[in-house]
Amino acid sequence: MRFLVRMDVHIPVDLDPQRRTDLVTREKRYSQDLQRSGKWPHIWRVVGEYANYSIFDVESNDELHQILSGLPLFPYMNIHVTPLAVHPSDINAG
Repeated sequence: MRFLVRMDVHIPVDLDPQRRTDLVTREKRYSQDLQRSGKWPHIWRVVGEYANYSIFDVESNDELHQILSGLPLFPYMNIHVTPLAVHPSDINAG
């Protein structure tokens, strides 16, 4: 199952700088491990925002929820999930 996910990050400005650094470091490691596994095949930064659009390729809604809620920055995110289906005009589908 593929999903388009927009993640908007809102880290509080008064968060301890060391805590922020730790969270961002853990987030990068976690996301890159998922990218290597194929579960998170695409990620794009939204220009001018602390946000991204990502494609996830997972087995179920529950797996996606587990992955997203496991993000170290999850408590500081607004997340919007859109389920995707193959388009009948996609020449690469098959």
